[in-house]
Amino acid sequence: QPVEATDDAFWDQFWADTATSVQDVFALVPAAEIRAVREESPSNLATLCYKAVEKLVQGAESGCHTEKERQIVLNCCRLLTRILPYIFEDPDWRGFFWSTVPGAGRGGGDEDDENARPLAESLLLAVTDLLFCPDFTVQSHRRSTVDTAEDIHSIDSCEYIWEAGVGFAHSPQPNYIHDLNRTELLKLLLTCFSEAMYLPPSSDSSNTNPWVQFFCSTENRHALPLFTSLLNVVCAYDPVGYGIPYNHLLFSDYREPLVEEAAQVLIVTLDYDSSTSSSPTVDGTTTGTAMDDVDPPGPDNLFVNYLSRIHREEDFQFILKGVARLLSNPLVQTYLPNSAKKIQFHQELLVLFWKLCDFNKKFLFFVLKSSDVLDILVPILYFLNDARADQSRVGLMHIGVFILLLLSGERNFGVRLNKPYSVRVPMDIPVFTGTHADLLIIVFHKIITSGHQRLQPLFDCLLTIVVNVSPYLKSLSMVAANKLLHLLEAFSTTWFLFSAVQNHHLVFFLLEVFNNIIQYQFDGNSNLVYAVIRKRNVFHQLANLPTDSQSIQKGLQRKKKTPEPISRTNSQDGVSMEGSRPAAPAEPGTLKTSLVATPGIDKLTEKSQVSEDGTMRSLEPEASQLSPEGNPPTSLGDGEPWSGEASHSRQDRRRLSNVSSSGQWTPTPDWVMSWKSKLPLQTIMRLLQVLVPQVEKICIDKGLTDESEILKFLQHGTLVGLLPVPHPILIRKYQANSGTAMWFRTYMWGVIYLRNVDPPIWYDTDVKLFEIQRV
Repeated sequence: QPVEATDDAFWDQFWADTATSVQDVFALVPAAEIRAVREESPSNLATLCYKAVEKLVQGAESGCHTEKERQIVLNCCRLLTRILPYIFEDPDWRGFFWSTVPGAGRGGGDEDDENARPLAESLLLAVTDLLFCPDFTVQSHRRSTVDTAEDIHSIDSCEYIWEAGVGFAHSPQPNYIHDLNRTELLKLLLTCFSEAMYLPPSSDSSNTNPWVQFFCSTENRHALPLFTSLLNVVCAYDPVGYGIPYNHLLFSDYREPLVEEAAQVLIVTLDYDSSTSSSPTVDGTTTGTAMDDVDPPGPDNLFVNYLSRIHREEDFQFILKGVARLLSNPLVQTYLPNSAKKIQFHQELLVLFWKLCDFNKKFLFFVLKSSDVLDILVPILYFLNDARADQSRVGLMHIGVFILLLLSGERNFGVRLNKPYSVRVPMDIPVFTGTHADLLIIVFHKIITSGHQRLQPLFDCLLTIVVNVSPYLKSLSMVAANKLLHLLEAFSTTWFLFSAVQNHHLVFFLLEVFNNIIQYQFDGNSNLVYAVIRKRNVFHQLANLPTDSQSIQKGLQRKKKTPEPISRTNSQDGVSMEGSRPAAPAEPGTLKTSLVATPGIDKLTEKSQVSEDGTMRSLEPEASQLSPEGNPPTSLGDGEPWSGEASHSRQDRRRLSNVSSSGQWTPTPDWVMSWKSKLPLQTIMRLLQVLVPQVEKICIDKGLTDESEILKFLQHGTLVGLLPVPHPILIRKYQANSGTAMWFRTYMWGVIYLRNVDPPIWYDTDVKLFEIQRV
């Protein structure tokens, strides 16, 4: 039966109960009942929501001085967290919170209806006020206990920032009750923002989330202190337990749930497509002339705006140290098991790090300025290596690779990789002695040769990263050099080259790597030169690749015999590092969320040429150009590419290869010729022509079978004047685009959905942004 809104005795029973927990509310209010009320007595559901919001607004107005008021606020908060997903899943209800409630004007009289706020706005403003409520969520600065009601509106919340760090020097006394209350309020915020989960993915990035839009606008007077509080709480968190190993086993940690919730709220508020906006340039201004009188408007989203304007070195240091400390936490686990509390929110941290680098170029340059970037690199390589066999962690693989792609567009990253690698994190990779560059190549080789099938779309990205850093690599170890040649060997088999329209791109990338190293870093890379000489027949086979129909068919037949994606046989995989566990596949039944396809490498990057003085200039492709070797752009990811893919490439594809009636693509001699003629083999062929006879002569003269003598000869050799003129260095820099913005949105919400299991906020509701699948 409809219940009157005025029947307080009835409504109060929902929140007046003394202590309950959010888990109790989920248990007492089953999904079926919420849906039944929604269908059968909608007016009651509407009144319940309206009343619960009203209680939060009253709590925010009064400042929650009594225990009873605080209890009511928390219970309303839990109830709304429970109900909101069921409002969002029904399209007819979705607008409900954006409507005004009759008679709920600011003064209560009829004439106030005009300027009444929508329910959503009242809710968000009340929650932000409550997040800076003395003695409820922040330490009171007052000594006296008699506080007057209007105080909550006169306080300057910037003095109540939750943690020292960016823009705030004072670290408040930890108070676990305040942490618990903040966590519950942030959970409600996250639930409000989760309306995004109930809309299908679209390539139109302009559909902003109205909840986030209002929350991050100037209407929210606490936007700055709240942004700062969230960022500082995350970056200051130290899960080691205040520096004492094993301390977390003695004390319950109330900070961690707050840190997790803060990280999740932060990345959701920063969900913003930078490719469509006038994005701030390096110095924090938008691209305008210096003569514009007004400051250029930054993004309307204040959180994005604040993030892009952080600029003090000590702030950057604090953020980078904090993120690196937390990302390294799972690695510390491996060599001192249980010494520190193991955190689970590394995926949220990676999204946050991505946003920092994407929206704040000064931060990106700061990260690359010192070898601190390696403290981010090593954990990412650890995660990539660890997740390579696990279908449920495809998203983690993608974001790790995206971050490395973004970093690899900057020269400094390549230079930093030359630092010797001594941190011995137990990883399931062959033992080697060398630099961080060796580590990167060995892990990438492992992903390509022993990851699962769904990672194939990432091969382009992985090799692009290696190409980007290759001109700066001073000395590769023998292990890494052999891995690169093993990849070339695997990718240049005829069946692999002929079995898909874009496979030959991988060979082009690898040849580019060898050319860069030979032309720019010949001295110091005798290991690689030696490996190239040993495997010289791979290059000769490529140069003599058959192009007649019969050979193409024969090459494809070979494929049917060898179903293995890439042979692992002739890669001498030494013993794995001590203490490492092999990368394990997902447990059957593990839940995962689907992801949208990522754009092809040609959409994801733009080419820049490095000039003599080290500056880069962008090479804007002419419209007629196709991707690197004159081939159609290819889609990356499980799904189809966005339907805006260059349409002319389809005709080219038809011209160069037959599409049979079944829609199957087949390679033709013309198609093979079209790219074989462009293989950049000149430099390597010249090197072999000069060095092979000399090496053979040494072997015959000295009866040598010993590598070290040959390596010594190659170390002192020189090819000055013998090689073709060095080609300009080409770097493929990541460029923001709406395809990746959409990918990040689905990935981020998928992570948040799966990580919130206690209570299971969105479980079993009709989510549209992704599908929930079982491995």
